[in-house]
Amino acid sequence: MRQLIIVAWAVWFGMAATAQANPCLAPATLIDLAASNSVASSDAASTTTSDNTRYLDNPDLLTGCQARLAAIQDNPCNILFIGDSLTENWLTIGKPVWDKFYAPRHTLNFGVSGDGTQNVLWRLTNMNVQVVTPKVAVILIGTNNYANDPHEIAAGVEAVMANTEEVFPDVKIILVSILPNARANEKMMQTNRLIKSFADNSTSYYLDLVPLMPRVMTTTSDGQTDTNWKGIGDDGLNLTAAGYEIWANGMEPLLTKLLANK
Repeated sequence: MRQLIIVAWAVWFGMAATAQANPCLAPATLIDLAASNSVASSDAASTTTSDNTRYLDNPDLLTGCQARLAAIQDNPCNILFIGDSLTENWLTIGKPVWDKFYAPRHTLNFGVSGDGTQNVLWRLTNMNVQVVTPKVAVILIGTNNYANDPHEIAAGVEAVMANTEEVFPDVKIILVSILPNARANEKMMQTNRLIKSFADNSTSYYLDLVPLMPRVMTTTSDGQTDTNWKGIGDDGLNLTAAGYEIWANGMEPLLTKLLANK
């Protein structure tokens, strides 16, 4: 019995000491934090280092992006969308909205599903995207870096912005907030609070779509009632057709202004 008391006291003392070192952590949250850190340490990749590993493992990931890039060569390109599935899906789920707002404006969709910031950095450097000269680049990236912490994700987003400005020196950037999602929402909202400071309102602008996507009661495809964000699909991550309308309508005043000034 005495040994059990000593062991219990030692465990409590260690937890209390950790909580004292970081008073924002209650002892009950320490196990959750340890689990979160273990995922990050094993799965997180550098957000700021160019990486094409996922393409080497699956070259078909690039097929669609390569085809779109080839199709626009020798043609005007006023708008460039850079990102992951949220961007690439403009051409599937969001196609009616894309055809209305962006196809007539000579727009290149430079999105690849599943990409993190490190993958976009590789594509901007190694794919022949330099042949286009967009007036405006729309960047939405970072949600797939969920294994990283907010500061690391923000650093990756900033690196993508810097690389975009390097490849297209005269471009204006619209940096879109990372959208609500069920996978790591609080982490992404913390990241948004960091990345909004990257916009200088001269060459780059921050577009916050989060207030346009409040939580609402929804009915899922199997008939179950749930709460989800407005414009976000049943997977809690990707946009619905209505979500693309929210994005387009929310961005249109700023995009029109930037295109008119070029």
